[in-house]
Amino acid sequence: MRKKLESFLTSKYILIGLTVICLFFIGTSFFTDSLTKPLQTAISYVVVPLQKGMNNIGLWISDKIDNMQEISDVLAKNEELQSQVDALTEENNLLKQDTYELDRLRKLYALDNQYSQYNKVGANVIGISSDNWYSSLTLDKGSNDGISVDMNVVASGGLVGIITEVGPNYSIVKTIVEDKSYVSGMIIDNNQTCMVEGDVELMDTGKVHLNHFSASTTVRDGDKIVTSNISDKYLQGILIGYASEVSPDSNNLTQSGYLIPAVDFNNLQEVLIITDLKTTT
Repeated sequence: MRKKLESFLTSKYILIGLTVICLFFIGTSFFTDSLTKPLQTAISYVVVPLQKGMNNIGLWISDKIDNMQEISDVLAKNEELQSQVDALTEENNLLKQDTYELDRLRKLYALDNQYSQYNKVGANVIGISSDNWYSSLTLDKGSNDGISVDMNVVASGGLVGIITEVGPNYSIVKTIVEDKSYVSGMIIDNNQTCMVEGDVELMDTGKVHLNHFSASTTVRDGDKIVTSNISDKYLQGILIGYASEVSPDSNNLTQSGYLIPAVDFNNLQEVLIITDLKTTT
């Protein structure tokens, strides 16, 4: 009996049985859904939530992909715009630099015309002796360019100083603000003489000493002081600076005060070297 049952439950008969059941449900579906509806309902409780979940996951992934694409596009656009901003900034800086250089050269050209009676050579400042107010400068012109000791040096505004040392391709300028530097000056309006004296203690104030005015001389703040005709090295008539705070000395015979240099020593880049010496003019 057991052997007959086992032979009956072989795969062949199982397949036939399942086929009959399927045919039964297919056949009954043409006439009524009362048998299949419970099965559909049961399946819907499982399939529909799963389908909705998969659909939501798909939409979420799609949104994330779209957002990532938008972020990537925005970053690429920002990078492009930043490159344009950097290029424009660099161009603007170059234009400012060119404008600043052009302005300096215009002032130097005006200075050249101001002292047109003298022969001059242009030079660049390539070295300074201190961080703040410069006492001496190094220029990029020397004996190979016809430069010699005692030549006067001017820049935008007026007198810078005098050449004290010359090499083949460089020269050293002793400025009017250097300690113990002396320049014979005079008031341009009345030719009253004075002495301009550099002082290291005044370097931070932007001034130098102005001494030896006669007590009878009227000196006003802002009066122009130029090199005098009695100087043995400085050419006559070069603007040195402007008088400030002149008052009588304790001896009541002279007056003293300060001079504000015409040259801005904090922004000195180009100068003119007057190649005419005082002894030959």
